[in-house]
Amino acid sequence: MADFAPISLLAAVPNVISVHPAVPVNSLAELVALAKSQPGKLSYASSGNGTSTHLAAELFKATAGIDMLHIPYKGSAPAVGDVIAGQVPVLVDSVSSSTAHVKAGKLKALAATSLKRLAVLPELPTVAESGYAGFQSTAWVGLLAPAGTPRPVIERLHTAVLDVMALPETRERLAAFGGEVTTSTPEEFAAHIRSEMARLGKVVRDANIKVN
Repeated sequence: MADFAPISLLAAVPNVISVHPAVPVNSLAELVALAKSQPGKLSYASSGNGTSTHLAAELFKATAGIDMLHIPYKGSAPAVGDVIAGQVPVLVDSVSSSTAHVKAGKLKALAATSLKRLAVLPELPTVAESGYAGFQSTAWVGLLAPAGTPRPVIERLHTAVLDVMALPETRERLAAFGGEVTTSTPEEFAAHIRSEMARLGKVVRDANIKVN
């Protein structure tokens, strides 16, 4: 918060909880029941320690009261590949890298971590709809300048950002991989960062997450 001057949020990219097609569950409730029947034995893949997918999974574990073993990968591609290959049963990954495999039947999607359903997977319920009201864990992207940037410069950049993000082609490009335009004022973005640091900081501390 001391090093940067927020300009605007740009986009939100939700995550998807999915499983290998052979896993005998067809809903989030069934996954939770399976995990509770074998505490600490069911494993899930993420794109790496401290990533949005890892944090989303740990937040869901805490919310649902389950214990699953985290298998961190160096990026989405190897994580997705090993779940498709049956090496790991559960995957928490961004909608952008999961959707094509879900539509191809290589992954069985159970829930989206956004508050509302995804335009690219409209039949997929959210975690909130699946019995965990209010749950959301969405990756976000924003634009920041160095701290101390003059206010007129911040305002000029903010105006330019809003113009670009309002273009139909911008929304279409983001929607193609499950992203959604999410703009804000500089003050709203600063408040969002503080809120996320507090919310996810608790997840990091409770799960003892270390970045490596």
